[in-house]
Amino acid sequence: MRVITGKYKGRHFDVPRTFKARPTTDFAKENLFNVLGRYLDFEEEPVALDLFSGTGSITLELLSRGCRRVVSVEKDPLHYSFIRSFVDKLHDQAAEPLRADVFRFLERCHEQFDFIFADPPYMLKELEQLPDIVLSHDLLRPEGLFVLEHGKTQDFSAHPRYGVPHGALSHMIK
Repeated sequence: MRVITGKYKGRHFDVPRTFKARPTTDFAKENLFNVLGRYLDFEEEPVALDLFSGTGSITLELLSRGCRRVVSVEKDPLHYSFIRSFVDKLHDQAAEPLRADVFRFLERCHEQFDFIFADPPYMLKELEQLPDIVLSHDLLRPEGLFVLEHGKTQDFSAHPRYGVPHGALSHMIK
C-alpha cells in the first residue's frame, strides 16, 4: 500500500496477504482524490470519517493530504491492528482509529464531518440503507460530501440527495 501524495507521499506499508480486505488501488485512489479536490479544500484541514476502513488506505491518504482529523472505523481486529500500527509509526495526532461496528458507531456518533467515505463489503445486507443511515444521523456538515463505494449491481442515482451540491451523496463504483 503506497501513499499517492501529501506529507507521506511515497511511504509504503505492506498489507498482510491473509487480510480479507485489499487496499484501494493506486489508480482508484488517484481518481477519487482528483475528484475530491474539486469539492474539498485540503488546505482548510477538513475532518473526515472512513467507514469500513479495511486496510486504512483511504485513511492514510486523508492524513497525508492534511485532514485535521480522520476517524477510521473498522470492526475486524486484524485490520484495526494494522491501521493502528501505521498510525503509531507515523505519530500522526490527526488519526483516530476505532475498532467498532460501523452501525453502532453511527448510532452513537454526534459529530459532523466534511467528508465521509464508506467502502462496505458489497454483500452487506444493510448496504442499500447505508446512505439513509449516514445522512439521517446528521453526520455530514452542510457543505460535506459522502462517497459510497459499491459494486456494479447497486444504483444510488435515484436517491434524493444523490449529487445534491450541499450534503451530497456521491458514489464510486468498483
